[in-house]
Amino acid sequence: MRTTVIQMAPGASLPDNIAEARRLIAAAVSADRPDLVVLPEIWSCLGGTAEVKFASAEELPPPGAPEGGVGPLYRFLSETAHAHGITLHGGSIGQRCGDRLLNTSLIFGPDGVERARYSKIHLFDITTPGGEGYRESDTYAPGRNVVTVPVGPFMAGLAICYDIRFAELFLSLRRQGANLIILPAAFTAETGEAHWQTLLRARAIETQCWVVACGTTGTHADANGNARKTYGHSMIIDPWGTVVAQASNGIGWVTARLDLDMVERVRAGIPVMDHRRLTS
Repeated sequence: MRTTVIQMAPGASLPDNIAEARRLIAAAVSADRPDLVVLPEIWSCLGGTAEVKFASAEELPPPGAPEGGVGPLYRFLSETAHAHGITLHGGSIGQRCGDRLLNTSLIFGPDGVERARYSKIHLFDITTPGGEGYRESDTYAPGRNVVTVPVGPFMAGLAICYDIRFAELFLSLRRQGANLIILPAAFTAETGEAHWQTLLRARAIETQCWVVACGTTGTHADANGNARKTYGHSMIIDPWGTVVAQASNGIGWVTARLDLDMVERVRAGIPVMDHRRLTS
């Protein structure tokens, strides 16, 4: 299954971000003919005030409901998947949920129909060693559900950014049948330099899954006008832990072919699920 990750440098302008996503997806599909395309975390509105984030967020229709009255983001993702005949993992967008937002991934099939959605469980409330503070819980509420979804011949497990630090989530995805993990992100430059590739390779090795990780890059302004840098370096990692495709820190995309047989070979050689002794 040919898979492309689209690396963007989004800001707080929803129309500009949609236009850039449309351009990059069209160029990548024309050049590489992927089956699956993945966008990064909160590509629709990265940075800005809480008011800006809410204005760019959408109320989503109930799963399986008719699509009448949906917002521009939902419509863009659905129509883009259908127009290009691809499975489109929409990275993540802000989903309105009362007085908070959810950080939600939407997956659309080649027919433009929503296949699954996942809301980020683990919220990024930390202070980096360099002194930058982040409080996602000021704006976002946590998701609650572990989600897998068929994508082509694979069973994809869904996660977002900070989730990568919680190995128990990925073990749950493996137990639900995942052989592919898709993780959009907006990793900080500081934590990305230190931990991004190490954590992604670890999750691939311990779950024996393909890992498709799509990040944002560039600099955006936070609610106080401070410059925030994200790491980029989107990558695709095989079940042995080898990085088979990697972007730099610029705007663009990379593509790799995911081999389902490799999952079975790795798992047969090192059957870790058969050897587990601790279950909680």
